[in-house]
Amino acid sequence: MSDVPYRIYLSEEEMPHQWYNLRADMKELPDPYINPATMKEAKLEDLYPVFCQELAKQEMDNETRYIDIPEEVLNFYKIYRPSPLCRAYNLEKALGTPAKIYYKFEGNNTSGSHKLNSAVAQVYYAKQQGITSLTTETGAGQWGTALSEACAYFGVPLTVYMVKVSSQQKPYRKAIIETFGAKVIPSPSETTEVGRSILKKHPGTGGSLGCAISEAIEKAVTTEGCRYVLGSVLNQVLLHQSIIGLESKLAFEKIDEYPDIIIGCAGGGSNLGGLIAPFMQDKLLGKKNPYFIAVEPASCPSMTRGKYVYDFCDTGKVTPMARMYTLGSEFIPSPNHAGGLRYHGMSPIISKLYHDEYLNEARAVEQTKVFDAATFFAKYETILPAPESSHAIRAAIDEALKCKETGEAKTILFGLTGTGYFDMQAYMNYNEKKLTDYIPTDADLQKAFDLFPKIPGIQE
Repeated sequence: MSDVPYRIYLSEEEMPHQWYNLRADMKELPDPYINPATMKEAKLEDLYPVFCQELAKQEMDNETRYIDIPEEVLNFYKIYRPSPLCRAYNLEKALGTPAKIYYKFEGNNTSGSHKLNSAVAQVYYAKQQGITSLTTETGAGQWGTALSEACAYFGVPLTVYMVKVSSQQKPYRKAIIETFGAKVIPSPSETTEVGRSILKKHPGTGGSLGCAISEAIEKAVTTEGCRYVLGSVLNQVLLHQSIIGLESKLAFEKIDEYPDIIIGCAGGGSNLGGLIAPFMQDKLLGKKNPYFIAVEPASCPSMTRGKYVYDFCDTGKVTPMARMYTLGSEFIPSPNHAGGLRYHGMSPIISKLYHDEYLNEARAVEQTKVFDAATFFAKYETILPAPESSHAIRAAIDEALKCKETGEAKTILFGLTGTGYFDMQAYMNYNEKKLTDYIPTDADLQKAFDLFPKIPGIQE
């Protein structure tokens, strides 16, 4: 056995004091947002009715490489950070692989996920501006949980529009959000104009993140002193999540290692973008050449089967349009999908890196194979992983088995975004063989593709 410990921890003093803005080093920037009202490039002030001002500035900042983490945010981070970089010795042994497998574990907080990294920052900036309430959406519930914790800490009221099928499948997530004082509304709902419109068009729908985003934004822009916050996709969120990758890189330096392969689950891009950020910087600057893999659910395959086009970020079509890999804002994932990662599009940053082939590969995996990997990992590493994280575990196991065939001792890093302790119904369904795999047909996807927005002179 190597002399590398099972868990590599940084001290509080070693924790990064700045976030890293990946856009500052990209060879070509993501295409700008388009304001749907003007059909022209969105300006900073266009974001102010929806986002608080400091977050809007971070969203549009393509030049500042490092941004200081406010002291109050750092102090909150120290409650659960630095998070460990773990060596999966038992998993390696079970697989019989010469590969060295590491995972960055982000589940060591009450929310059970990495989402708290951005939730704390976003609520802090809202509080600083004097915002009196916030709205958001949540799919599988990790973001809603994290944001309810941050809002409770800073004393900011919160309304969470939770994808209806998730609120039914994950009642414990709903319960913990409410325990921290937030109001949960299953989406689509009758509480907003856009919700009523979606229900009229799709009666009985289980909803989608796009639906929930639309409702949360409507609530924000029609409520005095209220703003909307989002847990993934946006540039500002990937900025805040960069602490995951920054800590990972520092931990690797302590053991004189560097990953050959870096794997992250991919829904909207928050964990994936945060994990890969400083390693992608090395690649962009020609210092190293790690191989990046994004893993998404086969039932919501935005990167592997979506189109790289301008699209609305929400089903109600009120947000700025972003150029990204997307299945269309009208796409609603199958309700039998047990994890999160339900968003119809992918972060503009991740999309651009994938389009330009800096992010090497995207894979779509069926959920039964994901849960096969989750339970295998749990038995040997003793952590019950979130279904979302388990997409990355699936690919990490597959890569380790390739190393077994070739005899290569590659170093593999994957993001363990959180725990599955609030996802027991999904595990129960898997154990009882009730989980089924759904893969949308080309005809299913084409229905939403046909509704991509037309933008004069840009996307006809």
